[in-house]
Amino acid sequence: MALFFKKGKPKFNKNSKKSKMPDGLWTKCVECNEIIFNKTLDDNYQVCSKCNHHFILGMLDRINVTLDEGSFLELDADLTSVDPINFQGPKTYKEKLKSDKERTGLKSAAIYGKGTIDAKELVIAVTDSRFIMGSMGSVVGEKITRAIELADKERLPLIVVSGSGGGARMYEGMFSLMQMAKTSAALSRFNESGGLFISVLTNPTMAGVLASFASLGDVIIAEPKALIGFTGPRVIEQTIRQKLPEGFQSSEFLLEHGLIDMIVDRKNMKPTLSTLFDYLKQSQGE
Repeated sequence: MALFFKKGKPKFNKNSKKSKMPDGLWTKCVECNEIIFNKTLDDNYQVCSKCNHHFILGMLDRINVTLDEGSFLELDADLTSVDPINFQGPKTYKEKLKSDKERTGLKSAAIYGKGTIDAKELVIAVTDSRFIMGSMGSVVGEKITRAIELADKERLPLIVVSGSGGGARMYEGMFSLMQMAKTSAALSRFNESGGLFISVLTNPTMAGVLASFASLGDVIIAEPKALIGFTGPRVIEQTIRQKLPEGFQSSEFLLEHGLIDMIVDRKNMKPTLSTLFDYLKQSQGE
């Protein structure tokens, strides 16, 4: 009974070892606040199993979940941006390029090359929103254009996976805006020669990217709940001084209004692309 009548607060040994949970094992879903074990998240293609939120994928991870394992051959990996207008601001363009390269381990916001899906050969390009918001500067535009021209030359289907929240890259001025026309013109030539272009829109796909190559696919696919539009909804509301409809600029809203052709979960993207290749080749008589 002495235990219950003992005066004072219980004492704890401050030097006793405490078990600590290692960092980096869990991720909190930004949509439903579910705490997800990272291994479970990886096994589910970086998609929340509770609310189906699709986390942003880097370009290399996107390649891995889209193509056959080990089939990707990257081209022009050493293309990097320069500073054509000597941009000055709170941070110079050269400083921004350096910091994003160090932070992400990437050389640019785009990658392209050849690969296969279910042994079907294709050309693929991917943009990455982690590098200067995936914005389209000279290198991104050049890589997209080279991907289009390669697909045209070798008579291969083309996939471009867009993840750009930055549109045209302001650091390069008119040089970045020219990429909209350059990529669109290349796609026009590709279309005239009978090429197949499937555009995959992910969260976010915005501004100059959407206004050029991303919206010119023969088939336009989007991941669920992706933000897709030219200008962000907050800017539009401030400009027109009206409340926008629920879900405005989401994949679901755009499918309902005819801007895209289908919404496909990430885990179903590869088989869907494979089926589209087979169907569209047959419809073209190949």
